[in-house]
Amino acid sequence: MNDTALAMSLAGLVFMMTVIWGGPLLRILRHFKVGKQIRVDEPDKHFVKMGTPTMGGVMIIIPVVLITVLLNAASLIGMRILGQSVLVPLLAMVSFAVLGAIDDWQGVKGKRIGEGMRIRTKFAVQILLGLGFAVVLKYMLKVPEMYLPGINFQIKLGWLYIPVAAFVIVAMSNAVNFTDGLDGLAGLISATIFAAYGGIALIQGQVFVGRFCFTMVGALFGFLWFNVHPAELFMGDTGSLSLGATIGVIALMTGQWALLPVIAVIPVSEALSDIIQIAYFRMTHGRRFFKMAPIHLHFELLGWSEMQIVQRFWLIGLIAGMLGIGLILV
Repeated sequence: MNDTALAMSLAGLVFMMTVIWGGPLLRILRHFKVGKQIRVDEPDKHFVKMGTPTMGGVMIIIPVVLITVLLNAASLIGMRILGQSVLVPLLAMVSFAVLGAIDDWQGVKGKRIGEGMRIRTKFAVQILLGLGFAVVLKYMLKVPEMYLPGINFQIKLGWLYIPVAAFVIVAMSNAVNFTDGLDGLAGLISATIFAAYGGIALIQGQVFVGRFCFTMVGALFGFLWFNVHPAELFMGDTGSLSLGATIGVIALMTGQWALLPVIAVIPVSEALSDIIQIAYFRMTHGRRFFKMAPIHLHFELLGWSEMQIVQRFWLIGLIAGMLGIGLILV
């Protein structure tokens, strides 16, 4: 079986695992009343989602962890399906998921219902985790530091790689978090990004990274089974923070992280729209650049339906992913 076929097979296997255990997870979350809280400043139509089970990122993480650990264990009997290098993005996913789960739990059951962890605390933990994984990527995995389209050699960054890599991980973690706001949006966009980087990894001969990416695609498609409109389940910060961080780590492992503004154009745009909104609000003493940020809420207030926004954003994300793959072949 060639590399691409095996990667697709892993995606199919994890998809089935995720769908099968999704039902029991939903019943558990409903039993403990782990329901989404809606901010008062969100569009009115979002209030129908109040109480929908959240922390659904667990649905994605458990099958990926299980299959990755089992396939690494299979190497003990001579089967090399996934290498130990993929334990780094796996650990990033789990560690950011724990942070997100604490945030989600505080927001639905803790002392800060509707708010979650303090932003400064969460951001500080993200930075520490990002720096830790940056050091691992540079000094333990010795990943390629940077590639640019049209340049067929690695660009060395030296000590600058550590803060740059940490920034990429933290920025992507928050970017996907900003994207998570409409049924199916963050899941579809993340799956497309993982598929694009999976293709890039396979093209570059990073077989294990490529297979891990398609494992993530399978899990995300399984999650979308329950998350498409009208959503039965939301991923919460448990999912969005971990997915973004994992995307950042994968992009760094391929050395093609400079293509993130292209391949991950939707999450990057969502994050930038929030930054622009805050900066403009402060500079103009109360005026708004967008009707609401992140930008998907702006389009919703313009009259686009939730399905229109998700489908159009995904189409843009799909074209961007294809363009990203094309750029590495230049």
